[in-house]
Amino acid sequence: MAEEKTAICIVDHQVHMAYDGSFLSNLETGTRNLIKADYPKAKVTDFICDHHLLKYQLTRVDGMINSDMKQTKKINRRLTKAMQSDDYDIVDVNDSLKKSLTFGQRVSDAVARFGGSWGFIFIFIFVLVAWMIVNALSLFGVHFDPYPFILLNLALSCIAAIQAPIIMMSQNRAADRDRMNSENDYHVNLKSEHELRILHAKLDNLTQNELPHNLEIQKLQIQILGQIRNELDDLQANQELQNTSKSDHQTRE
Repeated sequence: MAEEKTAICIVDHQVHMAYDGSFLSNLETGTRNLIKADYPKAKVTDFICDHHLLKYQLTRVDGMINSDMKQTKKINRRLTKAMQSDDYDIVDVNDSLKKSLTFGQRVSDAVARFGGSWGFIFIFIFVLVAWMIVNALSLFGVHFDPYPFILLNLALSCIAAIQAPIIMMSQNRAADRDRMNSENDYHVNLKSEHELRILHAKLDNLTQNELPHNLEIQKLQIQILGQIRNELDDLQANQELQNTSKSDHQTRE
């Protein structure tokens, strides 16, 4: 029967069976670094028993969990702060314009509103047709603007000359409204972009750190359970050996 290989643990300097521990070269980098932090002169060819390795593996698991929790809390604080921030100046356009309206601006808005309606078109056509019929046919003895209706042309020119700047004033009001809406959209987009960047950071942390760490923790848990199982088997074997020795001693007596 081949002789089973033994090794000396770098922690307790006791001789152990090779299957009761691991060489540093076979350990994960994180666990190996924890051991080297306590034993700077340790080499990859050195051996550590399962009993002492268990402590470093648990420390490694705790370190990864605490690191993930700290990073997650940091990102969550940033996201909460961004969502609760009032630094973004959102203006109620309608309320702001309503409070700043002057009498002239109200008149210009009313004129533009009426001048751009079907009611104005129908009334205007009716007045033109009635004017021309009354003056062309001398109805009711009225004949104040004979053909070619020079007075009508003058009246239309005057109305157009007055109506044009009034409508432009109303258009300026509309331009102010559009500008304020654009500023609101800019602030909303800026806040949304900031929140999206934080969410991307949280997603990146999840995919690049937490998921790999979870897989590594599961692997360490399986190793730890195997080591605990081996130690329980050794304890059970020692207990059975002690019971057998006691039985043999009693038999001899």
